Amino acid sequence: GTICKALLEKHDDIFISVSATTRNPRVGEVDGVNYHFLTKEEFKQRIAEDDFLEHAEVYGNYYGTPKSSVEKMLDEGKNVILEIDIQGALKVKEKATDGVFIFILPPSMEELKQRIIKRGSETPESLMTRFKSAYKEINY
Repeated sequence: GTICKALLEKHDDIFISVSATTRNPRVGEVDGVNYHFLTKEEFKQRIAEDDFLEHAEVYGNYYGTPKSSVEKMLDEGKNVILEIDIQGALKVKEKATDGVFIFILPPSMEELKQRIIKRGSETPESLMTRFKSAYKEINY
């Protein structure tokens, strides 16, 4: 999030794709800005319509990158950032062989844990699940 925001502020030729999700919005999140918040039924319908570059179920919620909006930006000659997990990046890489893929690490696992806790949106169980998943991604 922080690195993407800095890039967007400094470069007017870079745009970020807004992902879709079925999770509930966190405090301060705006539909269409932070995410496209969909019901599970809406999300599954869009999967059936092949409207995602990639999609996955993560922590009981669906996440995906809308294909149409990314293709529109690329057709307009824009550079597009997809802020996605390793699972999604591997799927996109199969389709976008000319893409540039960057994996950004947190300063430390402890810092990552503190950032997730600071959000205030995780139960102790989901925090542990997220932390284990992050560890796997970092060691991929």
